[in-house]
Amino acid sequence: MASKNQTPRLDRAQVVDTALRLLDEVGLDRLSLRLIAAELEVKAPALYWHFRDKRELLDEMATEMYRRMTAAGDEPPGLPADDWRGRLTATAHGLRAGLLSWRDGARVFSGTRFTGDEHGRGMEAQLANLTAAGFTFPQAVTLATALFTYVLGFVTEEQGMIAYADDPRPALDMAERERRLAATPLAAEAGPLVFGDYDARFTEGVALLVTGAGARYGVA
Repeated sequence: MASKNQTPRLDRAQVVDTALRLLDEVGLDRLSLRLIAAELEVKAPALYWHFRDKRELLDEMATEMYRRMTAAGDEPPGLPADDWRGRLTATAHGLRAGLLSWRDGARVFSGTRFTGDEHGRGMEAQLANLTAAGFTFPQAVTLATALFTYVLGFVTEEQGMIAYADDPRPALDMAERERRLAATPLAAEAGPLVFGDYDARFTEGVALLVTGAGARYGVA
């Protein structure tokens, strides 16, 4: 922290690191440039030297999240190159685990634009692996992006169900949900499956995508 008689020398990395820490404390909706500035003991305009608005900050936050998520390497460890199913599945699970390591992590990722080029390495390796397995290039891109958006959507919903102490929304009341949907018994009965055992449902969803892609495109 800077003293009152000092002008702190901020850099982008310091701002982003503070933003990621505050994200875990207050969530995405309450995160603001003003709050970050207060945490750094500077005036909000000082941050505009580095980020024009919150959207630009989120782009950099998502980029830094990706860097940390892949710090140990982009490639799934211990899987042979010809096991495209296993590698794709491991990538999906790794992305989910990474997004879950930050509060509202999936929402930060959604719609952001990476500011670096680190993600190119992982994408290059994934597309090379899929085309080597027999997918055409357009098929490989379609499969890779479908899996990526599935993970983002799944984790967004999963994190949306988490109740925090500073969140005014109560936890989902399954009994109340069942009462409200009494006229649609199948929808009511689906509640525990829709909102329970996220690990098992995620695993099954990834398996559906991976197995379905092989069947649709005729890749063994």
